[in-house]
Amino acid sequence: MRVFQIIIMWSLCLVSFASAQTRSLTDLANYRAPDREEMLKAGAKKDGKMVWYTSLTAHRDIANIFEAKYPGIKIETYRAGSSDLTRRLMTEGQAKRGIADLIETTPATLMMMRENKMLMPYFSPYLAQFPDDSKEEADKGRVLWTTDRESIVGLGYNRNLIRAADVPKNFSGLAKPQNKGKIAVSGDVTGVRFIGAMIKAKGEEFVKQLRALDIKMHMISGGAMHELMAAGEMPMSISIFRNHVLSGKPKGAPTEWIPMDLNPTNAGGVALPASSNNPHAALLFLDFLLSPEGQKIFEDKFRFATSTKDYGFKRWYPEKGMTLDQYEKAEEHWKKLLRDLVRR
Repeated sequence: MRVFQIIIMWSLCLVSFASAQTRSLTDLANYRAPDREEMLKAGAKKDGKMVWYTSLTAHRDIANIFEAKYPGIKIETYRAGSSDLTRRLMTEGQAKRGIADLIETTPATLMMMRENKMLMPYFSPYLAQFPDDSKEEADKGRVLWTTDRESIVGLGYNRNLIRAADVPKNFSGLAKPQNKGKIAVSGDVTGVRFIGAMIKAKGEEFVKQLRALDIKMHMISGGAMHELMAAGEMPMSISIFRNHVLSGKPKGAPTEWIPMDLNPTNAGGVALPASSNNPHAALLFLDFLLSPEGQKIFEDKFRFATSTKDYGFKRWYPEKGMTLDQYEKAEEHWKKLLRDLVRR
């Protein structure tokens, strides 16, 4: 009797494995049965590898952790900035030779892919733990992408140059005359999105009043702004990422981060291309990124925020609910206001 039961169990496993290899990408992306992980793992081991396109700096570290968890499944990574990644994906799409099995990048690239019908809606058993704002809904419990990491922009300051009691705690406090000449801002998207958040929270006329503060703009990234601030080159900045401050503390950086009334996120979202060549491995990796284990890695190891947690302040996804064209127009308007603030 025992031998017969073993034979039956092996037969069921073989049937499950065989059917996993013949399912379409659409079926796999929507698969919801309890054996999802085992089915994907079996198919992924047959695939042997997958190709991951991402703008995430720590891409190889994440891939190594996944490969250690699932031996025999290799991840080939291609990492580029959002603009370069967009160009590469568009070129491959026009040539009908998609290479990426999974995409993880910022919303502008994902919006481009959405509007060019280059994404496959997917289900994941972990979607329910993510708030609606962090997901680009498709239909029937499926999404086009999910925010798997967040870099949140707020006020940063050097505690050697400014006393904690004198630090602005909100937008109104930021606008006070005593802050004149003390504030710096990044001229890239980090500072631009902060301006968008102030407009949404306080209105455009409030933002225009900040011109009296003699804000200094630096045409560098938010990360570079944090380094300058840590070196004492500026007392405070309105374009500092929370994760850069958290990462700098163990290294002795004398910087702190303060949330404002509304805090824009530079989010990273995970999406499945419509032409994924190794979908079993791609979906297995996607589930890993969205799982509590994956989110803990993003948060603890790399200091990103996770949208599954409430940190006690308001976050804002600037692109949410917009077309790519609408967002680009809004961003251009915020950029113009920022330049007007610093023009002398």
